Amino acid sequence: MNQGSKNWTFLSNHSHVLICLNADPHQTLRQVSLQVGITERAVQRIVADLESAGVIKRSRHGRRNTYELCLDLPLRHPLEAHRSIGDLIQLLGS
Repeated sequence: MNQGSKNWTFLSNHSHVLICLNADPHQTLRQVSLQVGITERAVQRIVADLESAGVIKRSRHGRRNTYELCLDLPLRHPLEAHRSIGDLIQLLGS
């Protein structure tokens, strides 16, 4: 077995961030980065991607953000488009 095969996972970092925000929509992006195992800057880029795609909505409460997932939105890949964000979250038990 080569070393590179140990480093991949079935879900993307975008999915990991989505799962974390679903579990706790009030957590900081730093907390998300620690859970996912990527930099805070990478999480910021992913959140920006998810927000621009309409997958999440960000609202500001004082100095903190809260994130709301748009669970009815279909998944983006043609193989998965018959399923929604909510289906993914439910499947993963989050």
